[in-house]
Amino acid sequence: MTQPLQGTDRTPARKAPALALLLDVDGPIASPVTRDVKPDIISDLVALASAGIPVIFNTGRSDAFISEQVMQPMIAVGMPAGTVVHAICEKGAVWFSYTADGPGPIHVDHDLAVPKAYGDDIRRLVAEDYSTHMFFDETKRAMVSVEQHLDVASEDYLAEQKLFDADALEIMNRHGLNAALLDHHAPESDDTADYRLDPTIISTDIESVRLGKDLGASRAVELLAAQGITPLSWRTVGDSRTDYAMADWLHHNDHDVKHVDVRPADGVPVKPYTILTAADLGLAEDVIHDDSGGAFLRSWREALAL
Repeated sequence: MTQPLQGTDRTPARKAPALALLLDVDGPIASPVTRDVKPDIISDLVALASAGIPVIFNTGRSDAFISEQVMQPMIAVGMPAGTVVHAICEKGAVWFSYTADGPGPIHVDHDLAVPKAYGDDIRRLVAEDYSTHMFFDETKRAMVSVEQHLDVASEDYLAEQKLFDADALEIMNRHGLNAALLDHHAPESDDTADYRLDPTIISTDIESVRLGKDLGASRAVELLAAQGITPLSWRTVGDSRTDYAMADWLHHNDHDVKHVDVRPADGVPVKPYTILTAADLGLAEDVIHDDSGGAFLRSWREALAL
């Protein structure tokens, strides 16, 4: 059973903002090439949050990454006192909120953590066999993650990633743990894995199957409810098929939602809610990732005359 959200005082409902933004970070906000966030995106995030539009990050990244790449730049450009931004990290296992004064308490659902002994073995595996192409993310509190070095070509990393993923699954078996590769059905498997490997274009996350962007969406709604905030509509933004789980959860729970896909070339699924891409802003097909995410932030800022 996941832990209830902590660290907020419940107050009567008092606000109904026109929009709430639930944002994946890698891709839509942070460049998958440089891993940092453009100043224009930071400025638009601050403008939207300052105007009372809830901004919630829903990411596989660690709280340390969000603090360095998003929170500190937002505070530096002048986030007004009283503005609260929420960050749901490690796909729902870790969360915190921040204001102009800095971060609040970091909350961790330890029931959703990968066993430490397994993480230690993955750290050794990377150091001994894969350190040329990737590094072990020491900032994760619940997940185990490895990430591509910035100076490694994407095609070289992706080839090595397949070998790493196979080794990581084998180590999982040695620990007596049940795991599967995301969207891969193992022969004779009953699909009752407790953990999964989720490869992305720059990393592999090893995590509890109970984590996901849908859990992050649930936590986001709870965090806003604790402030007495019920948005009239949501915009979810992501760059992968797993990010659609944010909008899936919100739609299933009767929230009005539209999803923005900043990398639609991966394939846009059929959904019961509206899906937006850069083409809806009149932009070319090659406008993807943070170029697309930034364009949508600017469009919402302009629509609200901020």
